[in-house]
Order: sequence, then C-alpha cells, then structure tokens
Amino acid sequence: MTEWKNGIAQITLPTPFPVGDVHCYVIKGDALTLVDAGPKTNEAWQRFVQQLKELHLTPNDIEQVIYTHHHPDHVGLTDYLDSAEQIIGHEYGQPWLIRDEEFTKYHRNFYHNMFHQLGVDASQFFHIQKMEGTLQFSSQRPLTKFVHEGDFIDGLHGWEVIETPGHAQSHLSFYHAQSRTLIGGDHVLATISSNPLLEPPQKRGEERPKPQLQYNDSLRKLKNYEIEKVLPGHGPDVAHVHALVDRRIARQHERAMKVKNMIEEMPLTAFDICKQLFPQAYERELSLTLSETVAQLDYLQSIDEVTVISRNDDVWMYKSK
Repeated sequence: MTEWKNGIAQITLPTPFPVGDVHCYVIKGDALTLVDAGPKTNEAWQRFVQQLKELHLTPNDIEQVIYTHHHPDHVGLTDYLDSAEQIIGHEYGQPWLIRDEEFTKYHRNFYHNMFHQLGVDASQFFHIQKMEGTLQFSSQRPLTKFVHEGDFIDGLHGWEVIETPGHAQSHLSFYHAQSRTLIGGDHVLATISSNPLLEPPQKRGEERPKPQLQYNDSLRKLKNYEIEKVLPGHGPDVAHVHALVDRRIARQHERAMKVKNMIEEMPLTAFDICKQLFPQAYERELSLTLSETVAQLDYLQSIDEVTVISRNDDVWMYKSK
C-alpha cells in the first residue's frame, strides 16, 4: 500500500531493464512534486496511476517534475503529465530529452569512435543501436528549468540540489537538512555499487568524462552532509551512508587492482579486459560491462598504475607500470 511518510510517498514502478523496479517520489510542498517518473511503458503508467490513487491523487495533481538524471527509467512518464508545468533537472540531460538529428549523429559518432579506440570487435557494434533503442522508454519533454549545486527547489521548501555526477553526467541528488534525508536517485544504492556509465562530453571537442573518478568524488561529497536516510532510485532505503561510502571506495580500489593484475604480463585492450571480467555478460550487456571496465582503467591511470599505448590503428592498449 502506497502511503505518506513525513510528506513523502514512494511509488515503485516496473522497468524493462535488468535493474528491475524503479522508485519515484511524490513530495508535498507549495507545489506537489514528483521526483523522477519511471519508464514510458503501459505497465508502468497503470501502476503509477494506481499508486497515486492510493494517495488520493491523480496524475493531473502533479504540478512539477524533478529529475535525478536523464536515464529512461527515471523520466519516461513525464510525457503523460500534462499538468506539470515545470520540468526541472541538470542541463546535460536536455539533449537526451529533445533527441534531435544533431544529437543522434553526435552520440552515434562518439560511441563508434570510442568502441574502436577501446578495441571492441566490429561484430559488437550493434550494441550502439541497442543503446539507442532504450530511448524509446524515455520522455521527449524538454526541461523548463536547469538547477545546479546549492540551488533550492522552487515549491519545495528546504530541498537543496547537490551535483553528483558519475552514474550519469546529469546526476543530481536532493538534500533536506531538517529531516536529514537525501533523495539519491542511482547515486547510492543499498546492495550494489552504481555503474559509472560512459557518456559523451556535454560540449563537442572536450575530453571524454571519466565517470568513475567523478563518482568517487561525488560519493565523498556526501560526507559533508548529515544524512540519516537515503531514498534511492532502486532497492531498499540506505542508512549509515558515510560508512557505505568508505566501503564502496575501498571495494572499487580492490576491483581496479585486480584489473591491473590482468595486464601485468602483456598489454591488453579495454575490450580484451572486459571479456575476461565479464565472460558471460559482455555479449548481453556490452555497454554496461565496458563502462565498468573503462571505469577501473581510468582509475588506475589516475593513480599512475597503468599507461596507455596507442597502436597504429588508434586502438588503445593498457599496460601495467
């Protein structure tokens, strides 16, 4: 039964993705606000309407929507929320919502070039189209307002914006100091570490973002806030978040050192390493497994444990120092 707890109600929706169900949050304020909006599927919409009904609400009562990030399982149903006049999020997410021809060309070229550079076999390039296919579950309503670090949300007294890039370049978390509550999207999950996904830079010509390094910095940032509870995008609520941050960062270092051991004897491409790390999963979920692999390699480069050699065909080989 969906119910209010201190002015917040959690709505849980099915997704067509391996991650499973996603949580959205309705918050009472000067404006009735929905944080995240699930994927655009008929099943998710029916469940959404039913759970709103349990709160004695209808979709037309939603006055504004705020996104933790732009991924399809967090934004899709906004297309059906005509009463929501404000759609709020990070500006990086805007192109992913509009998805015009220029966006498609830029992103397709980015992933093609990156896959080549990482040594991905040409037979696996179909995963780029597979990634694009997930956007059918997204929204195409543009953001009406961008928010940044330290902003407070209009219509929601006391809710502060924290920029937490890593899992997504657009990722935001929302902190309420009085209740010591954080709405964390996919930034902090109770049972798994969020995958820092490879995404293109916001501006063309800029260096590719290194999401694992961003993610670690964003995790450490949470230790500056007194947080008693994290309301996540997936799974159970998170308590003792500061201790969890320390465990996650330590565990990530351990994973990275295992990757270094793989290249002690001879240099390998990121795709070679990915196949060793995920021998079963890489063919099903190449974008996720490759992102995880590159995350560890970026981290190893940052602590001067590996070096990169570029072959004549512009494919990168990673070598242990």
